[in-house]
Amino acid sequence: MHSNYEIFLKLLLGTLLGGIIGFERQAHGRPAGFRTQLLVCVACVLIMMISESYYSQGIANPSSARIDPTRLAAGAMTGVGFLGAGVILKTGVSIQGLTTAACIWIVSAIGLAIGAGQYVAGIAGFVITFFSLWVLRIVETRIPRTIYKYVTLVTDERGDEEAISSLFARRGFEIIKMDYAVKIPEKEKTYTFTISTREVVAMNTVIDDVTGISWAKKLEISS
Repeated sequence: MHSNYEIFLKLLLGTLLGGIIGFERQAHGRPAGFRTQLLVCVACVLIMMISESYYSQGIANPSSARIDPTRLAAGAMTGVGFLGAGVILKTGVSIQGLTTAACIWIVSAIGLAIGAGQYVAGIAGFVITFFSLWVLRIVETRIPRTIYKYVTLVTDERGDEEAISSLFARRGFEIIKMDYAVKIPEKEKTYTFTISTREVVAMNTVIDDVTGISWAKKLEISS
């Protein structure tokens, strides 16, 4: 059985670790922020303590039903998985919230570790998590990466595929994929490009190039 001192220690430690990670998420404007991460961590601490309490009672009194402490922990992780799925948003072709969802998941694991009395494991997991969220964010911004853009260009019947391709190539873009459609009888052409580059290219230069083409009617660019 847990003593009152141990119960308060675990709950306060879960509050502290979950709150710090939540503060980092809140500071960067993420949907699951300070209160959410804190509550998830404290809830997992409580779940693990309750699970261990029932297990201890089963050992002390063999006539009572024994409960496997890992079952409640597994149920908690499953529930947190649904909570994490709620913060993942798909906007157009981009997906946001994956890091926040993973953060909720690791915070629940930290809470379960603290609730089970695995203080070293819980604190070590917290340090790694905080390091990856705060320090590696700076490193990540300095890593050269491929930038993808999705371009939709509407032209009249004079639309020239080769001219459009050479325009993007001239600005340092590589065409990964191209689809097109023709509206009949207007003969209006719609080109859909997936382009990529490893250089920082100002999109206003591309816009200026396209708007200078007489047969271009509409341009949409998304990330």
